[in-house]
Amino acid sequence: MRLEGLHHITMITGDAQRTIDFYADVLGLRLVKATVNFDQPEAYHLYFGDEAGSPGSILTWFEFRGAAPGRAGLGMVHRIALAVPGEAALDFWERRLAAHEVPAVREGESLRFADRDGLALELVVHDIGAELRATHPDVPVEHAITGVAGARAYGAFHAVPDGVLTGLLGFDHESDGHYVLRGEQRHVHWTIDAAPDAHGQPGAGTVHHIAWASRDEDHAGWRQRIADGGGFVTEIIDRDYFDAIYFREPHGVLFEIATLGPGFATDEDAGHLGEELRLPKQHEHLRAQLDRQLTRIVNPRSGREVRA
Repeated sequence: MRLEGLHHITMITGDAQRTIDFYADVLGLRLVKATVNFDQPEAYHLYFGDEAGSPGSILTWFEFRGAAPGRAGLGMVHRIALAVPGEAALDFWERRLAAHEVPAVREGESLRFADRDGLALELVVHDIGAELRATHPDVPVEHAITGVAGARAYGAFHAVPDGVLTGLLGFDHESDGHYVLRGEQRHVHWTIDAAPDAHGQPGAGTVHHIAWASRDEDHAGWRQRIADGGGFVTEIIDRDYFDAIYFREPHGVLFEIATLGPGFATDEDAGHLGEELRLPKQHEHLRAQLDRQLTRIVNPRSGREVRA
């Protein structure tokens, strides 16, 4: 039993349309699902990724409209790395970000910048295994983002090898604070950095949780393993597109383990992902109310409003 790399990373934004414009247009990802937060259905939950919404390519956002900017601190992810295939791709993205007035810093085989909420991002030249690309008319396929390469979090005792990561979850410890999770087809980097003095503050531009991928048949086993290891872990929760369990690792980061299936094409045609509002089964009775409450958003691919 082993984890299959990354499933998704979930953030907070204060403006759904601004986030859609940045990720589904500027960065060329596909809006693969427009739904709402299971626990707060008046808030959007937006998913972006490759053409199929494959685990390992997925970045998601909760929209808490007008949320104040947050700040990453102890027990929080502070940077996300996205993979590109080579130096020519970095050249392309350096030009594209500049054209969209996104400040960026080039350092060797990486290009650092922030999204409209201030979330720190990095494009890195990195072979992560199976490449997961989206299609965008202004992004040549040879330069497209190929999935999530890794993430960095702040933690105490960051240089001390973490037995939960290595012994319980199967990460490889590469060097001080740096780990790699290797799945059958892809691998992802996870780094714990020394925490800043300032306390973290959840808000727009911060990461809510990070999810690792499990084969469907192993999921219950992962829950049992974490519980047996002394972790406080939730029951298995049906998230419609995957099942999930949640727990905090010793540094305080909220971890999720999510199943690979059933995927995002369970309630809409794969060719039209993200074009209509899809509601969790438990909130379907709220459709008319939510259609009135939610702000209108437009999917750049279709050019139409995402409607209920």
